[in-house]
This record gives sequence, C-alpha cells and structure tokens, in this order.
Amino acid sequence: MDSSALKQQIEVEIERTQAIIIEYKEASKPISPDDAIGRLSRMDAINNKSVTEAALRQAESKLSALKNVSAQIGSPEFGLCLSCKAPIAIGRMLIRPESQHCVRCAR
Repeated sequence: MDSSALKQQIEVEIERTQAIIIEYKEASKPISPDDAIGRLSRMDAINNKSVTEAALRQAESKLSALKNVSAQIGSPEFGLCLSCKAPIAIGRMLIRPESQHCVRCAR
C-alpha cells in the first residue's frame, strides 16, 4: 500500500475517532441532581458515566497515537517493526497505532 492511501485510511480513522470522542463527551455529562430519575437509575447513570469516561480516555489516547502515526508517514522507518524490520500490517496500525512491532514480534 502506498503512503498516500495509507495516509487517507489514517485520516478516515482520525475522523471516526473524533466523532466517537464527541459522542463519549456528550454521554459523560453529569446528571443534574434536580432530575427526578430515581435512586437506582441515578446509580446506573453514575456507573455508565464512569465506563463512558474510561472509553473517552482510551479514544483520546488512540486519537493522539493516530495523529503521531500520520505525522510519521514518509519517514524511512515508518511502518517497519522495530525488532525484525518487517512491515507492520495496516490493520494493526489502524487498530493499535501506537504499535511499533509486528504481530509476530509483539507476542
């Protein structure tokens, strides 16, 4: 895969991740104590909020890593495993952009 197609796929993944972050931020807004939703529903909402906040942190971390990967495209070492120097699969770079090792060496 050439670098322009790879950059395009990474840009698409960046846009997708940014949209997910917006959704998570909206879902993790606090519930006003004035809202009459009941004690158990409020406890569920608090639990869901903490799960959503964890997913938000993970998505923000992925976005940062995707932007770093996007900036590195074109460098001679880009997309090569640090251990065996084999190309890292595009799917791995999109799912785990912080990966610097191929699947075989990451084990």
